[in-house]
Amino acid sequence: MTMRVLVLGAGGQVGFECAAVLRLTAEVLALTRGQLDITDSDALIAMLQNWQPDVVVNGAAYTNVQEAEAKEAQAHAVNARAVGILGEQAKKRRFGLIHFSTDYVFDGRKDGAYEEGDTPCPLNAYGRTKLEGERALIEADAPALILRTAWVYGMRTHNFVSTILRLARSRPVVSVVTDQRGNPTFCRDLAEAVALLSSRLQGQRGGFEAWRAWRGVYHLAGQGMCSRFELAQAVLSLDPRRSEHLVRHIVPITSPELASSVCRPERVNLNTNLAFERLGIRLPPWRMSLQRALAG
Repeated sequence: MTMRVLVLGAGGQVGFECAAVLRLTAEVLALTRGQLDITDSDALIAMLQNWQPDVVVNGAAYTNVQEAEAKEAQAHAVNARAVGILGEQAKKRRFGLIHFSTDYVFDGRKDGAYEEGDTPCPLNAYGRTKLEGERALIEADAPALILRTAWVYGMRTHNFVSTILRLARSRPVVSVVTDQRGNPTFCRDLAEAVALLSSRLQGQRGGFEAWRAWRGVYHLAGQGMCSRFELAQAVLSLDPRRSEHLVRHIVPITSPELASSVCRPERVNLNTNLAFERLGIRLPPWRMSLQRALAG
C-alpha cells in the first residue's frame, strides 16, 4: 500500500525538497502557505480529516529571525500553536509527524557539542517560539520526530549561501562574520533523510506504533562545524561559476559590527550521534554537501 504523505510549507526550501524526494516513493500532497495557512486551525484539521495522511512533514515555519523580534505573536502562531495542534491531531488520527526545529533553541555558550538532553536557552524570539513548538509536541505525547537542524541552505530560495553567491557577482568586497559557528546543512540532504525515515518507520510492523516508539528530539545537521566566514570562503572556492565573481576580498567582521538588534548564538555544534544510533541516519560532511549543492 502506497504511503500517503502531506507536506506543509511546500513553498519553503525544506518543504519543497521534501515533497520532491518523497514523490519518488509515496503519494504526496504538498501545500504552500497560500494553499493552507497552518495557523487556521479549522482549515488544518479539515485537511487532515479529508486527506487522511499516513505521515505529515511540517516544513512550515516563521523563519525570519529579524522580523520575529517585532512579530513574536505571529511567529508563535506558526512555530508553536499550530505545531501543538498538529501534534494533537497526529495522536488522534494516528499519523506519524516529522517536524523541524533549530539550533537557535541554544545560546551557543557551551564549550562542547550540544546533545539532545542539554537545557535549551534561546536568545531570541525565533528560538523561543521554535522551542515552544517542541514542547507542545512533547506535552501532547505526539508520535513525532522533532529534528533540530542548523544553517539550512538550498539553491532556490534566499539563504546564506545564495546571498554570498549573489554578493560575489555584484561587488568587489564582501563582509562576513567570523564569530558565529555552526553546522551548514543542505536542504536536499534533510529531504532524503526524511524520505528514508518515513519509509522505514511506516514500513515497520504496526506502522503508527513505530512512530510512537521512536518519537522524540533528534539533532540532524551537516557533519562538521565552521564559521560563517569559513562557509563563505568555501562557497566562493567551490562555485563552478567563480569566473563570474566580481569579489576580490572577503572581510572578516564580528557580530556587533553588523549592528543587528537580534542576538544570535555564537557557537552551536549539534551532536548528531543519537539520530545515527537510534534511527540509522547521518548527513554527509558539510563541505561535501556544499560542493554537491553548487554543482546543481
